[in-house]
Formats: sequence, C-alpha cells, structure tokens
Amino acid sequence: MLKQQFFEIHDGISTEHRVKIANSTAMLLADTYSLYLKTHNYHWNVTGLMFNTLHLMFEGQYTELALAVDLVAERIRTLGFIAPGSYMEFSKLTKIQEHDGDLDAISMVKDLITSHEIVIKTAREVLDFAEKANDQSTLDLVTQRLQIHEKTVWMLRSLVL
Repeated sequence: MLKQQFFEIHDGISTEHRVKIANSTAMLLADTYSLYLKTHNYHWNVTGLMFNTLHLMFEGQYTELALAVDLVAERIRTLGFIAPGSYMEFSKLTKIQEHDGDLDAISMVKDLITSHEIVIKTAREVLDFAEKANDQSTLDLVTQRLQIHEKTVWMLRSLVL
C-alpha cells in the first residue's frame, strides 16, 4: 500500500478509486523498472550471431523504458501518493522474474517476451481501475504504454519464429 500525501485532491476521483489506481500503477511502475533493468542487462551481455541487431534493439527498448518509468511515477505523484523508488519496494511489487545476463540470445528474447506480457497484464489491471473512476489521464498514459509493450512483443516474437 502506498503512502498518501497530506494534501487533498478534489478533481472528481474518489479517494477509494484513487487508492486503487495508485496502487495498481505502483505495480506497473515496479514491473516497468524491473523490465528496464533486465533489458539493460541483456544489452550489455548479449552475444552470438545476432549480437549487433539485439544490442541495438535492446538499447532502444531500455531507453524507452527509462523514460516510461518517469511518466508512470509522476502519475502516481499526481494522484497524491509517494511513488515507490527503491529496489526493496520494487521487488515486493513486481511480477517480473530476475535473470542474470548469462543466457543465450534467443533465451534473452524469449524472456523479454514473457516479461513484456507481464507488464501488459499489469497495465490492463490499471486500465480497469482507471476506467471505473473515469480517470482519463491514467487511461491515456496506460493505453500508450500498452501499445508500446504490445508492439515490442510483436517485434521480439518475430525474431524467434
């Protein structure tokens, strides 16, 4: 459960809905940050015939994820809550499994597919809460995140067919 700030917000979203949205968005933040770390790790450690392609692809992906964590964390702040920001907090909230960089390139790609699909599922949970609260700002942010993760899964999956 996130810590709420000490200011009141009167924007048409009830406290009950705000808590649900912020807590589910915190899980999205943790999953996104965990995926960022994993993707960056794989960027550093990928080897093999697909090295250049994957090294550059992973760099683009982790760069995009680094920007995304800021947007997601700022949404939590806008909702009136303290955004989680430590490894300890993220490890409690994320569903992403950690792996070291000692995987072959294809295993890295398959693992990233699985991890992006976890983020997609988490994003859909946030959308459900935001939709019930008519929280258009969260809906917009999370819909954009969903589109990016779905496209990334398509691209990654295309490498291992």
